[in-house]
Amino acid sequence: MRTARLTVDPAFRVGPVRRHTFGSFVEHLGRCVYTGIHDPGHPTADADGFRRDVIDLTRELGVSTVRYPGGNFVSGYRWEDGIGPVEQRPRRLDLAWHSTEPNTVGVDEFMRWCAAAHVEPMMAVNLGTRGIQDALELLEYCNVPSGTHFSDLRRANGAADPYRVKFWCLGNEMDGPWQLGHKTAREYGRLAAETARAMRMVDPDLALVACGSSGTTMPTFGEWERIVLTESYEEVDLISAHAYYREEDGDLASFLASAVDMDRFISAVAATADAVRAAKKLDKRIHVSFDEWNVWYRLRAESPPPTGDDWPVAPVLLEDRYNVADAVVVGSLLISLLRNTDRVHAASLAQLVNVIAPIMTEPGGRVWKQTIFHPFAQASNLASGDVLRVAIDSPTHETAKWGDVTDVDAVASHDAETGETVVFVVNRSTTEDITLEVDVRSLGAVRVLAATTLHNPDHTWAATADDDSSVAPRPNATATVTDGALTAVVPPVSWSVLRIGR
Repeated sequence: MRTARLTVDPAFRVGPVRRHTFGSFVEHLGRCVYTGIHDPGHPTADADGFRRDVIDLTRELGVSTVRYPGGNFVSGYRWEDGIGPVEQRPRRLDLAWHSTEPNTVGVDEFMRWCAAAHVEPMMAVNLGTRGIQDALELLEYCNVPSGTHFSDLRRANGAADPYRVKFWCLGNEMDGPWQLGHKTAREYGRLAAETARAMRMVDPDLALVACGSSGTTMPTFGEWERIVLTESYEEVDLISAHAYYREEDGDLASFLASAVDMDRFISAVAATADAVRAAKKLDKRIHVSFDEWNVWYRLRAESPPPTGDDWPVAPVLLEDRYNVADAVVVGSLLISLLRNTDRVHAASLAQLVNVIAPIMTEPGGRVWKQTIFHPFAQASNLASGDVLRVAIDSPTHETAKWGDVTDVDAVASHDAETGETVVFVVNRSTTEDITLEVDVRSLGAVRVLAATTLHNPDHTWAATADDDSSVAPRPNATATVTDGALTAVVPPVSWSVLRIGR
């Protein structure tokens, strides 16, 4: 059996575990909102029509923030269509996803859902077909207590207290030619700066996210970030990164090593931001909001939007069914996000319900967990204190996309107050069990508090509404601590969580 040697030491601190790393995303896309979070006829629906079973799973998932209302959808969205009496709200064409938007759910409903789900809203503004004035009016509606047109309109619509939204995304994927209002980097950078400057006149304490590249394969990647930040560096706090991964042509080994690309993506964006910082001779540092990431099989039949005269409400779109390998990749991407906590200050798993999502629903019926639910829930609920960089001495294997990669990848968190350390591990080998030997002498006298592994001999096993629990994290009885060494056996294509403490 192959052996991987790891070292965990509180001195290897990267930065704090950031709750905003465990955000998610709700877009008016497919069945994410309608028959997803909102299903008035459902037996568990509350007074606003929101499914309590979905709210319960959102809490269990450990989501901290939710980005809303898009995504591509936001670039054609009129937010004022979704306020006031529901029966008076207009139906609009959604050009992003070739659907009809009934506007049954809007700003006020979403804010009430956030309160019920115990999550913080992250709002996106339309810088595609609209601009500065629209962003200011939405901010006034959300954050100003009273005494102005839009704040008093919010109060008239039933919300006496302001929502005090802190995080705001300045548009979405404006580098993409598919985006309504697509702009050059210079055009967008100037608009982002002007919008940010105006919004800070209303509320100087906002956290503002500029649009970075929508992927590393974009021809403008790197140069886009440089130009956008050259225009807006002084006015914004974060720059976004978006990445989706999938197994292609049966290349499981490359797919399992997708975090190699995420690490490189984060490093490149951070380096570009730091270059602009140096050129401008500023102390302020721009960080990364990785506010779209997941596994997404774009070419599957459920992904293409409707066409022609077909403009349905809430069509089935992007409803990927995830298997065990997909869950291991999601776990590995969480390892990357945590490992880069010094530069990644926010992230959003895209999306939350039905649309490339950890939670699935049947209209009016059952709710169930996809395989990717488990690594996210474990990382969100167990990581605390500081993120520790894990020194890894592991066997390697060759991949077609990324060259040689280690069989094992890992990160750890250490909570000095409780004394608990959690090691998150993926075995990226497609065939080999790995024995972990983790040097934990620096932690003192510790014992195994719990150890679990998500694995199935058939890595293509996928959950369904009929069975979402027979493959889930199970106790790993091989985990022991002896003489300052934590040992455990992790099977191929697996995600493991090892908790140790006094």
